[in-house]
Amino acid sequence: MFSWQRVGALILRHLYVLRSSWPRILELAYWPVMQMVLWGFITTFFLQHSSWVAQAAGVLVSAVLLWDVLFRANLGVAIPFLEEVWSRNLGQLFISPLRPSEFIASLLIISVLRTTVAIMPAALLSFPLYDVWVFSLGLPLVAFYANLLIMGAAVGLAVSAIVLRHGVGAENLAWFAIFVVAPFSGIYYPVSTLPVWLQPVAWAMPSSYVFEGMRAVLFRNEFPVDLFVWSVALNAVYIVFASVFFLYMFRVARIRGLLLQQGE
Repeated sequence: MFSWQRVGALILRHLYVLRSSWPRILELAYWPVMQMVLWGFITTFFLQHSSWVAQAAGVLVSAVLLWDVLFRANLGVAIPFLEEVWSRNLGQLFISPLRPSEFIASLLIISVLRTTVAIMPAALLSFPLYDVWVFSLGLPLVAFYANLLIMGAAVGLAVSAIVLRHGVGAENLAWFAIFVVAPFSGIYYPVSTLPVWLQPVAWAMPSSYVFEGMRAVLFRNEFPVDLFVWSVALNAVYIVFASVFFLYMFRVARIRGLLLQQGE
């Protein structure tokens, strides 16, 4: 017979899982809040600048493609790491002569390869579908691409470090951590659209300089060197911090025996 007691037991089981996993609790409210914030700023900007889209053909398509570079670069690091965790292969890897720094280097390189393979079909299809040739950006596109790759990889490396320390209960961070920067990166609107008190947060992110630079190329046909330099400098800080953070978490995981016991 149907038993509400058994139903209650399973509900209690999942409540215990939520209670012991802060990433899962965070995820419950994260997506609705993020969607509201991002689309709220987009709506605000379009209401104030209704003719903006017509000023540069393909600006939104270009923004979407560049945003996907950032997102895919993050997953390009996090997913290969998570695959090692899911297969419980970390212990086997690190009983070999493999150094943590070599592991980081391999994750960064595979991120570049995965991102390039993922983004090329979309970039090529944008021309026959929307008459937008993103490669018309020329050499600035290489600068934008490289900077977004580095930032995405830094975020993915930091997420991997958290999973290394807290287990697979934190694996959802691989998908939603990068979206934290989306409202503040000025992907679809200038940073000036944000409230004044949020603009310093935006200017602390390399992605903001990339998207502002993209609009400068599309609207004014000029490459802002100052924005590029700031993006490179911030990216250097981000990737160094992420690497040091990963190495520290690796040391903690090794001391606590977590490399062989990756679980919740």
